[in-house]
Amino acid sequence: MKFLLLLVMLTACDASPQDLSGKMFTFPQQTNTARVQITTPTNEFNAVTVCHRSFTDLKRDHILFSLATPTNSNAFLIFWDETNKEIEPHIKDKKSEYGGQDYKPNMWHSVCTTWDSTSGLTQVWFDGQPTIRKFVSSGTSIRGSTIIILGQEQDSHGGGFDLKQSFVGMMSDVHMWDYVLSSCEIQKYMDELNFTPGNVVNWSALEYQITDRVLVENKQTTCY
Repeated sequence: MKFLLLLVMLTACDASPQDLSGKMFTFPQQTNTARVQITTPTNEFNAVTVCHRSFTDLKRDHILFSLATPTNSNAFLIFWDETNKEIEPHIKDKKSEYGGQDYKPNMWHSVCTTWDSTSGLTQVWFDGQPTIRKFVSSGTSIRGSTIIILGQEQDSHGGGFDLKQSFVGMMSDVHMWDYVLSSCEIQKYMDELNFTPGNVVNWSALEYQITDRVLVENKQTTCY
């Protein structure tokens, strides 16, 4: 009975929101299992903004953010296509491509991606610079049981991971909103100023579950 009570207490602690300010997730090796699943009760999105910072030396395709529903495995996905040197937002299994990004290895990059179901337009902000706005999918919302995963790309709802699409490196400051963030708010995020935290995913109050080798460490920054 004591062991059962302790187990329940530990599970409850794991499920409670954690303030990861000044922290990062480290994905130290190529694998098709290591991942972070982020908990959110929200199951319908008429608009989305996702911002994150990542650091990698990968010279292949890799996932940056994966949100899947039972209907769409790529309901909201951010992917780096190494062959074409493009960052690719996928919305409800449809993608847009943005080339020309200076995606250098071994340095932190800040990326924000927006989409609105009314206009169908998506846009990427990369290290403070906005891309053009492109049409990808309009008319209906992202709807259904939501699974958000860092480190792996979902080819099915909560699974279907591919070793050659996994993320290796560090990731930090992941936020998600259920609306399109203003350009001023995005710039504040990029500049690491005081910005409105995500109302769907908030790095300062993050509920998550780690599977296999992913570490929570102090964020590494350059000292001058």
